[in-house]
Amino acid sequence: MNRTQALVRWSTADNNPVQVFGTAAAVTVGAVTVRPTGTSGTGLAVLCLLVLVSLLLCTRLVTEGRFSPGVQLAVLCAWSAGAAALMGLDRSGASVLFAYFATGHAGYRLDSRRSLPFAAATSALCAGVLLLPWGAHGTSWIVGAFTGVSVLVGISNRAHTDALRSARAAAEQAELAARAEARAQALAERARIARDVHDVLAHSLAGVNMQLEVTDALLESGDIERARQAAQRAQSLVRSGLTEVQRTVGDLREDALPLVETLRSLLASASDAGTLTVEGPPRELPVRLAQVIVRCAQEALTNAHKYAPGAPVRMRLEYAEEPAEATVFEVVNSAPPEGSRPLAGAGSGMGLVGMRERLDLVGGTVAAGPIVDGDDSGGWRVRVVIPG
Repeated sequence: MNRTQALVRWSTADNNPVQVFGTAAAVTVGAVTVRPTGTSGTGLAVLCLLVLVSLLLCTRLVTEGRFSPGVQLAVLCAWSAGAAALMGLDRSGASVLFAYFATGHAGYRLDSRRSLPFAAATSALCAGVLLLPWGAHGTSWIVGAFTGVSVLVGISNRAHTDALRSARAAAEQAELAARAEARAQALAERARIARDVHDVLAHSLAGVNMQLEVTDALLESGDIERARQAAQRAQSLVRSGLTEVQRTVGDLREDALPLVETLRSLLASASDAGTLTVEGPPRELPVRLAQVIVRCAQEALTNAHKYAPGAPVRMRLEYAEEPAEATVFEVVNSAPPEGSRPLAGAGSGMGLVGMRERLDLVGGTVAAGPIVDGDDSGGWRVRVVIPG
């Protein structure tokens, strides 16, 4: 909680030090200055009225809402009547403080429909008492007539307190919203890290697993040379996976990502017959967009290895000027050659899901499906479009 919020909370709290000090000061002033006091006659009457209005004054410290509006009005009426009677007997004139506090408190605790008539009635009562030709009071009736003015102070304080409470509630709601947003961002970051783990480690391990299965098959057929090549490719994939992990760490630190070089490296480690075509005027993409394209390329290459091992793979990166400088990326693999062993049962089904999630975050789209005609009939195409 910052200092401003703490000040608002303190100023709107019940029984804050200002209220306590003001109440204690009024009671002290009354006890010291109101005269006469004694144990008989007028002095006893003054003492009883002083105790009564002092106790009623202390109801200012009662938590708001503890009294119903009707009970609050009854307390204020008794307070007003006691203050007016005390003013009629007090020689010092200090008792007028109790009447001013009564109308001010009415403005603070009651709505205007009740507080304003109450203030007018208190002014009339105090002025009438001071006009009566009895007692030895030393207060002019004009002072009594103005006791209702303090209701405006109470109304103003109430409006100020309500505004502060509204500001406090708004600040608390904003803080809750900020916490919710931070939590949502943390969850989104966890999801992104999960996708990175899938894209980097799972893809590399899937490629290694495929090459090891190829190696096993070649050893069974006695083709030692090709088995050795497959084993070397598996080693290359392990090294590539380690490189990708390092690149991912770099991406998280928002280092520059050389997109074309990264795609060429991925393609070279995945296919002997792979090609990459770059169309349009090259431009540097934000790290986040480049990272999305790289992850999509990894997923598409992994799927090609699983379902069409040995098939040629073509990548196309287009820096389009229309619409709105979009970036288009395609991965196409031909039909699997005869004698290949697709690993159709090895997928988790989460690759395309993660791809779509990534593209949703940057406003892009992905279309993936089989190719039914042309030279690549029987193959697969993945097309990604990211707006500029």
